[in-house]
Amino acid sequence: MYFEKELNLIKDPIVRDIAEQGVKLIPDYFYHVPASSSGKYHPSYTIGDEGLYRHVKAAVSIAKMLFNIHDFTDLEEDIIVASLILHDGWKQGLDGSGGKTLHTHPLIAGDVLSELVVVENGGEQLVLNSICSNIESHMGQWTTSQYDETVLPLPETKMQKFVHLCDYIASRKPLEYNFAVE
Repeated sequence: MYFEKELNLIKDPIVRDIAEQGVKLIPDYFYHVPASSSGKYHPSYTIGDEGLYRHVKAAVSIAKMLFNIHDFTDLEEDIIVASLILHDGWKQGLDGSGGKTLHTHPLIAGDVLSELVVVENGGEQLVLNSICSNIESHMGQWTTSQYDETVLPLPETKMQKFVHLCDYIASRKPLEYNFAVE
């Protein structure tokens, strides 16, 4: 099962349920495409089949390591992990038919999760909203594109900034992630 290890990091049952629902919604293409459609913006371990999947796994692992030097609550850590698992789930859109990264993929992910993840009450909705806002702002300062007029939101909260940081580190070309080391 994809993301089993990462989902097992999430202790809160509400956050875990939302993350599990979200993973089931991720289109199949996600598991078979590189993290960068051009190959210019991600390290070699994220190129080729399962490259995007490996990028996301690395981002979650980086977050887990950085939690040791940050003061997030257990719930916030769970929300961050869920956000990172889902942040690039729709990177090439709903069906991946264009074969390229869409500038608006953070908003697409937020929309899909907001519309299709089932929550029972207001507290669960707040958790889902937090996950979606972390995802929607994960691109950090790269809020514009020459190919699209949409301006993405900047990360503002501590969690949003942390999600962006983990994604950013996982996408740096000079850094290679060793998946064999726990």
